[in-house]
Amino acid sequence: MRRTRILTVLLALAAGLLAGSPPGALAAETPKAAATADSYTWKNARVDGGGFVPGIVFNRTEKDLAYARTDIGGAYRWQEESHTWTPLLDHVGWDDWGHTGVVSVASDPVAPDRVYAAVGTYTNDWDPTNGAVLRSADRGASWEKTDLPFKLGGNMPGRGMGERLAVDPHDNDVLYLGAPSGHGLWRSTDAGVTWSEVTAFPNPGNYAQDPSDTSGYASDNQGITWVTFDESTGGAGTATGTVYVGVADKENAVYRSTDAGATWERLAGQPTGYLAHKGVLDAENGYLYLAYSDTGGPYDGGKGRLYRYATATGTWTDISPAAEADTYYGFSGLTVDRQHPGTVMATAYSSWWPDTQIFRSTDSGATWSQAWNYTSYPDRENRYTMDLSSSPWLTWGANPTPPEQTPKLGWMTEALEIDPFDSDRMMYGTGATIYGTEDLTNWDEAGGTFAIEPMVRGLEETAVNDLASPPSGAPLLSALGDVGGFRHTSLTEVPPMMYTSPNFTSTTSLDFAETKPDVVVRAGNLDSGPHIAFSTDNGANWFGGTDPSGVSGGGTVAAGADGSRFVWSPDGTGVQYTTGFGTSWQASTGIPAGAIVESDRVDPATFYGFKSGKFYVSTDGGATFTASAATGLPAGDSVRFKALPGVEGDVWLAGGAADGPYGLWHSTDGGETFTKLPGVDAADTVGFGKAAPGTSYQTLFTSAEIGGVRGIFRSTDEGATWTRVNDDAHQWGWTGAAITGDPRVYGRVYVATNGRGVIYGDTSDGGGTDPGPGPDPTPTGACEVSYTVTNQWSGGFQADVRLTNTGTSAWNGWTLGWSFPGDQQVTQMWNAEHTRTGTTVTAKNVGWNSGVAPGASVSFGFTGTQSGTNSQPASFRLGAEVCTRR
Repeated sequence: MRRTRILTVLLALAAGLLAGSPPGALAAETPKAAATADSYTWKNARVDGGGFVPGIVFNRTEKDLAYARTDIGGAYRWQEESHTWTPLLDHVGWDDWGHTGVVSVASDPVAPDRVYAAVGTYTNDWDPTNGAVLRSADRGASWEKTDLPFKLGGNMPGRGMGERLAVDPHDNDVLYLGAPSGHGLWRSTDAGVTWSEVTAFPNPGNYAQDPSDTSGYASDNQGITWVTFDESTGGAGTATGTVYVGVADKENAVYRSTDAGATWERLAGQPTGYLAHKGVLDAENGYLYLAYSDTGGPYDGGKGRLYRYATATGTWTDISPAAEADTYYGFSGLTVDRQHPGTVMATAYSSWWPDTQIFRSTDSGATWSQAWNYTSYPDRENRYTMDLSSSPWLTWGANPTPPEQTPKLGWMTEALEIDPFDSDRMMYGTGATIYGTEDLTNWDEAGGTFAIEPMVRGLEETAVNDLASPPSGAPLLSALGDVGGFRHTSLTEVPPMMYTSPNFTSTTSLDFAETKPDVVVRAGNLDSGPHIAFSTDNGANWFGGTDPSGVSGGGTVAAGADGSRFVWSPDGTGVQYTTGFGTSWQASTGIPAGAIVESDRVDPATFYGFKSGKFYVSTDGGATFTASAATGLPAGDSVRFKALPGVEGDVWLAGGAADGPYGLWHSTDGGETFTKLPGVDAADTVGFGKAAPGTSYQTLFTSAEIGGVRGIFRSTDEGATWTRVNDDAHQWGWTGAAITGDPRVYGRVYVATNGRGVIYGDTSDGGGTDPGPGPDPTPTGACEVSYTVTNQWSGGFQADVRLTNTGTSAWNGWTLGWSFPGDQQVTQMWNAEHTRTGTTVTAKNVGWNSGVAPGASVSFGFTGTQSGTNSQPASFRLGAEVCTRR
């Protein structure tokens, strides 16, 4: 991801949006239930990637088992069958939001069902909780947690180094964890349940990116950065004798123990003046390879070296592919081909311009080739081709001049791994995606090229700042950190491009004109250029506005109900208003700088604002504001509020902090007075969606604490009663930035996360009276079925089924049957009822999804058990009709 990720998160934290109660117990524990609950199906609005992937880990003993870690968006497991990633930490709740940052992942080579994650986002006081080590015996399907007595930094400087967490390949109850902040090296001897400091380890590190940083972010000691075992020095059931450890110390970067961690020594003769980002051991040939940079990354790094250490003789060899004087980057990504250990690859992770570089050696570093070379400057010749058809936005809409190209090979390329079972497969992480290839060895052929494509589907790592769902046009518009935002015309397809013209580094706010939803405005951050942009075609195309003097950041923006005027509260200057499309701005009066602004959704001349406990109202298009008489509102600025579409002056406000007013307020008189809703203990967002069947008032959604439970809640009766729509397995850490329903689909809700992208949920509740099962449905006509295994683990799996009416008549009820080819059994099904006789499964509609028009589809999902090969059913039958397979 881009450098702005840190700024985006800092702004959110500084606003006080992450206030909450003290950390809870283990994730497996269940809090008391809310009054009512609903069964929802949750998915991502697809972007595919969008953030920094600093680590990829392949299991060394089981084929096709791999994990990826992200800096703020959790960890993922690779699904070989579908070539997708499955999220593993969606259970992390509000109070433990920092545990969505993953500083390291370790996959057990002895018992591959075991996997570990070291979690925590910041080591300073931005993150209120300590770090933890999560352990799973089912490949991340469920977790247990051990809290640590210090913090971990998944989004701190140096996060691309590693891996800091490692499992002993001979005695897999032994794990090591490298800690930051001077806390040293830690060890567990009971498979991660308990941890203690290795007091014999002599050096906790001393390198900080910027020791003068008073925030504690860049001044933190980056500590112990990686642990590597020499598997040639031990046997099954006995702790590995030789262990290497990397330390953030430019003079003393590598240490070794030859007695299973009892004593340690600095490796003699090692290079100095650099940090060792990675240490990868080739036990077959007896080489420890090291990638060095002069800084900790992931953004910086101006010089670097590659070294090979002969473990038997202690000889150091500089194997760098370029002279030190010719490097303007550090090395970090580092991998060995386990099928051919003399093959080594490395990345120039900090080469931002004109592109990153990847190096490959097939003779243990004696000679190297490059992924691209200059022919006659500025022209380049590439050893690779790139196919971005699955994620076309990765071109960034750029049209660079040589030697830059689009798409880029990448940036921040600190994760690089060759599949230990397949020399042709390699994956590497960038600041925006995971790229990979499955014909890597073509690199070594004269004139050969290997094909790179995104291998990121299922991994969603955008930080969401704002959301909008207009009544017509695209169902979803998003404001995102780092990648700007997208117009989703389909939630299940990757949009072709982020917003461009201009392309904000982060979009901070967006809005549309309620009665003219083709008019859209967005505000955001940009190093050079306007901080505001407009669209007259529902966000498909954009043009930049003109900044008033002093603007330094996007702030918040609001569109008048008819699109004739706009109010903008940018960073760096006061609130502004304009008629037309922002060619000339005038200062608003009566409202303080930095206020949050929104518009009434009926009266085009009415705008609202909030700042430091005061609510402000303008009835002249934003020219003048007046503070309302409302009292008792949150004193701080951790507030989100919105006006209800279709009802003038109907305003809902959510926000607060634990040490003051905190909850949900409602005004029916344009903000002159507010009533606090009883029973809502705390609320941070509010949004509206289509009214439930039989009701006229729009559905309310909020990220809140109600009845002592944190979650996503829905109300269909103006807040009198609430239904929790998420569950403990679907919490996504912090969800306090934005929420909105869909005005066209009852029950659908879009949830902003800080690192897991845009989550949307659909309800199994039709909102009306369930007509009951009735007679067995017997639809006629053609049908089509798609069956997708979306998640798989040892002994179990999850699948989605999509049934489409390809006939000419509507169905009033349906029953779909199939037979499993093996011993699979359904354990739970949602959005359908099921029965089973022998190997035959029958899925039947529930009340709300019985009607399926020609060309329409209905989806349901289930979890099941299996052992052996999880083969798909051969055919599906709708009544007497055999359905076409898709």
